[in-house]
Amino acid sequence: MSRSKYVPTEREQLVLDGVENPRYDRQILNGLDPFINGTAPDDMADFYSQGELEQLIQIRGTERDIETRMPVKMTRHYFEMAKHSPALQSLVKASPDETLNLQGSEDPGYQMDYSPVEGLLHKYEMGLMYVISTCSAHCRFCYREELIARKDIERQDGTVEKKGLAQVKEITDYVRAHNAAVEANGGIHPESGREKLREVLLSGGDPMVLPNGKLAAWFTALAEAGVEAIRLGTKELAFYPDRFDDAFLSMLDRFHEVYPDVGFRLMTHFNHPDELLAKGPDGDYIEDGNGFYIWNPSAQRAVDAVVSRGWISVENQSPIIKGVNDDTDALRILQRTLKRVGIENHYFFCGRDIVAYRAFNVPIETAWQILNDSQKGLSGVETHARLSITHYKGKTEVAAVTDEPIPGLPGSENGVVIFKVLRNAADAPDRGKVCIVGRNPDAIWFDDYEDRILFDEAGLFEYSRVQAARADTPAAVPA
Repeated sequence: MSRSKYVPTEREQLVLDGVENPRYDRQILNGLDPFINGTAPDDMADFYSQGELEQLIQIRGTERDIETRMPVKMTRHYFEMAKHSPALQSLVKASPDETLNLQGSEDPGYQMDYSPVEGLLHKYEMGLMYVISTCSAHCRFCYREELIARKDIERQDGTVEKKGLAQVKEITDYVRAHNAAVEANGGIHPESGREKLREVLLSGGDPMVLPNGKLAAWFTALAEAGVEAIRLGTKELAFYPDRFDDAFLSMLDRFHEVYPDVGFRLMTHFNHPDELLAKGPDGDYIEDGNGFYIWNPSAQRAVDAVVSRGWISVENQSPIIKGVNDDTDALRILQRTLKRVGIENHYFFCGRDIVAYRAFNVPIETAWQILNDSQKGLSGVETHARLSITHYKGKTEVAAVTDEPIPGLPGSENGVVIFKVLRNAADAPDRGKVCIVGRNPDAIWFDDYEDRILFDEAGLFEYSRVQAARADTPAAVPA
């Protein structure tokens, strides 16, 4: 069955008609083959040692094939930074260790339970769209490895298929239908209990891989559908900051001129200060005359251009990943550096239960300690980021880890971990509720605490999936 085509309004055309779509030369290396067969540029050829390549070749074609789990991809810009940074190398270099243990979920958090329209997740008060299934480069720990690698996902109804991408008309029809039902029911959806769908996040993959014309089409269509704030999630400021050029910024400016009441939030993904700061031959960060660290010129120009537009809110979030940024000093420098230029520190995450997560995840209690120690010496405004772990019920803060027992509470002899539900599906009945478990320093996911639950008003260990995967479709709500 063919899909009906979305037709932009005259107001949308005021933005779309002036969009420029330059071609970008990211000088991407795709896959391991260029390194194996010697076709990689001479200065990049030794990014993998011969021993590393031999190990990767040995497991090709087996169930442990690295590129079956997650394709290898890197931009020239990122290579130039990574060649002087072990942390960044860990972020993009494939390793046989990734597939030593393939335990994990193909659909972390049962996200597809909350997909009323293909390509859209509507779990919280906002919506998230998959608008593309790739990025300029691929993080080995990617939370969306099932989308990037185009893997089949089992849906709640038992069907098995790849995640689909969002389509403009289907998404905007859903937004209008949902919001009409909310308005007709006095501000609350009659089935899900949600309020108006006010905010939508463009995600993927990385939306900044799309041409400006497609981005503008999404922005204007969502604005016309009544969305009050648009988020764009991207790691392109690290992978290829030159993408934030005059053509893209002019498109943003024109969108803001035509739709001044629609908020715009750029969600950046800096994992380590090496992605934005310049380093000298000794490997240390370069300081200016006032003792401030000097930025990589391309990243500085791009960030300045975005932040200087006061109507754009810029916030950073990052997981804490083994071998990448599980380092107190690195996180302290990252938070201080970002806040100084006007980027808020939004979330740090414990790793998710993706396939092969045990190769990447730092123990939960270790991640909490690293972040807590990194925020010592930072000012209050520099320490807004909380540590979150994404439970099936929603984003859950690792609120505290204690060293001392709680008097009168059996099981707390070695201290406790306190989880607090930050965001909860639908009408958020469990937001603010807590769960207390006895400590387990080796725990890297919730199931490692199942034998030491002390108090669980949040229901983190009594989870049951939602009853209907697609109950909130446009067909199910009044027009």
